[in-house]
Amino acid sequence: MNGANPRRIAVDILNRVDAEGAHAEPLLDAALTGAGLRTPADRGLLTELVYGTLRVRGSLDWVVAALYRGNAAALDTAVLNILRTGLYQLQFTDRIPPFAAVNEAVALARALVPAAAGLVNAVLRAFLRRGESIAWPDMAKHPAQAIAVRHSHPRWLVERLLADTGVEEAVAICRANNAIPPATLRVNTLKTSREEAITALAAEGISAAPARFSPDGVILASPAAALRQSTAYRSGLLRIQDEASQLIAHLVAAAPGDRVLDLCAGAGGKTLHLAALMENRGSVTAVDREPRQLAMLRAEADRLGVTIVQTRAGDAAAAIVPLRETFDRVLLDAPCSGLGTLRRNPEIRWRVTLADVGRCAELQHALLARAAGYVRPGGRLVYSVCTVTPEENEEVIGAFLRLRADFTLLPLSGVSPALLNAAGYFRSAPHLHGADGFFAAALLRGA
Repeated sequence: MNGANPRRIAVDILNRVDAEGAHAEPLLDAALTGAGLRTPADRGLLTELVYGTLRVRGSLDWVVAALYRGNAAALDTAVLNILRTGLYQLQFTDRIPPFAAVNEAVALARALVPAAAGLVNAVLRAFLRRGESIAWPDMAKHPAQAIAVRHSHPRWLVERLLADTGVEEAVAICRANNAIPPATLRVNTLKTSREEAITALAAEGISAAPARFSPDGVILASPAAALRQSTAYRSGLLRIQDEASQLIAHLVAAAPGDRVLDLCAGAGGKTLHLAALMENRGSVTAVDREPRQLAMLRAEADRLGVTIVQTRAGDAAAAIVPLRETFDRVLLDAPCSGLGTLRRNPEIRWRVTLADVGRCAELQHALLARAAGYVRPGGRLVYSVCTVTPEENEEVIGAFLRLRADFTLLPLSGVSPALLNAAGYFRSAPHLHGADGFFAAALLRGA
């Protein structure tokens, strides 16, 4: 990547997101922590171009299709992303002069796709001349298409939202998914209290306040580019984690001295929170199929001062016989479509299909059946996902309970009643709670 040009870096990242199925966040983090971008203005522009373009890509593509005389869907990925980032600057920023946005986009096209420089220039200048006259879908006649285009969500997902909630709430959900999420941190209670952590951040010029629902959460007043370089962060007082994600460990209700299994641990956000709530007493076994994720978990455990976590590489869908029926608490934070995290991972909306939801549900049924075998009689099993589809949420639990009469649904406690629905499940939503969309249920195995 050319470190001197945030627009080029943004297009490079977007190209990799499209071509490789990469996630934007780690690519952006690598660019922001590298030596190439030397000013806060350049780092801010890069962040806005990447996340902003991904959030409103549906609207941007509608404009491209309206202004380009050929088949916009057949355009080269790099050309599309140059057009998208250029149009984003023209439509959604007020500090970049239009001539500068056009000239920079054309220069970028000359560098990356020389044959398309004239096309990029023509489309962007056509927007400046007649962008306000572009026809948009009619909400009264075609609400699904109108919401999908205006609020940049896939049509299939909008149709599901309309069927489940109606027009008003569907629009509210889409708007919330397009909002910039707050920077949310979890306080590491093994080392400090929330009040002390807020004071430590303030001493370094970072303003924070208590989170609304998580007793361990703090929300930054504004994004802090230097957070990871701060003394408070480097000394292990804090970890970046969404508020809803923080609440899952509380639902597990593990006590000091318990034996706990985190079956799909990933990089360990919930694993390490469980250890903190257990006051570093007992044991937490973290299983994941990706050794790289477990290596990240161990590094974080060292930073946070967690000593009771043991990692184990393995496929959660396969039997791990030595672990059978030995755990007081088992957490299955299952792989899912991720549709509850569109604020933080906007690229997901352009990647996940309805067929993917079905495939995720099949895996979740299998994983939950496997997880149940690790719970001792009288123990607790918590199922959680960061998505909003019934197939991955209530239907997974319902099917499991019909097969396993020795498990019963537990009333949830330890979280605000505002996060519990009438059926007794944990449900969070960006448009209602300002947190990612999570679902969770707790199940008790009979003695």
